[in-house]
Amino acid sequence: MAKITNKRLGELIQALFRILEKHPDGMKAKEALATLADSVTLTEYEAGSYESGRRFEKIVRFATVDTVRAGWLIKDDGIWTLTKEGAKALKQYKDPLEFHKKAAHLYQQWYKHHKGLQSSDTQSAVGTDVEGLEDESEKSASVSYEEAKEQAQEKIDAFLHSMDAYDFQRLVADLLKAIGYHVTWIAPPGKDGGVDILAYTDPLGTQGPRIKVQVKQQCKAVTEPDLKSFMANIGQHDSGIFFCTGGFTKDAETYARSQESKRIMLVDSAKLVQLWTDNIPHLSDQAWQQLPLTPIYFLTPEK
Repeated sequence: MAKITNKRLGELIQALFRILEKHPDGMKAKEALATLADSVTLTEYEAGSYESGRRFEKIVRFATVDTVRAGWLIKDDGIWTLTKEGAKALKQYKDPLEFHKKAAHLYQQWYKHHKGLQSSDTQSAVGTDVEGLEDESEKSASVSYEEAKEQAQEKIDAFLHSMDAYDFQRLVADLLKAIGYHVTWIAPPGKDGGVDILAYTDPLGTQGPRIKVQVKQQCKAVTEPDLKSFMANIGQHDSGIFFCTGGFTKDAETYARSQESKRIMLVDSAKLVQLWTDNIPHLSDQAWQQLPLTPIYFLTPEK
């Protein structure tokens, strides 16, 4: 007997998309799933559990694989963002079953293109029932990969937010040193005037640019006004780097990209982790102990 229908899958993903429409900067997957669960009435089957977690979350994650391949949804470092194409599909395919069928069809097209198969090889029945979602190896690999990344990043974020503010500041300074910059000043406790670290590309500081760094250890994303406040400290011959564990709003990212005379780099927690792991060989043992990460490699699902 069917446990969940394609129409029901369409209803769930449409509800998810309506939630994401209200968050143009995206939502953490965990928060999006929790909001979705609170906004719909779960069936007994959906409220049940697999060994690896609640069935509802698994069902939705599997269903979103189609929409990612369709170009309707972006998943980036655990943040889910609805695309313009996704918002358009939500309006165009109002019937949940039609919505699901279209996403499934676009997934099959992607699969055919990437696997070099004939159309008959990739056609799977898109009828009224869907069973054994956990047995679809392609989607299973994709979902397992994204869950592993999200869980790892979540624990790292919690660790970073639990650090003393000035220890976190020194962690960023040590990262800059490992990358190859020469840190000449780290702000002591107290008011810093919007600049937490100064660095140069040479040890004497005689070669430009001077690099001004601001460090924010917060869950809230940096907004465009926040970024403009920092940019006011960046001179014509300076470069700026803004580290924020809470990330940056889309408006802030757009503003940073629009700068022609001032160079600015935005670093969220995921980018910080990537830079840290990339430069582990150049970190001192003492520096590494501040954030003792060990890289673990997965076979990345096809993009």
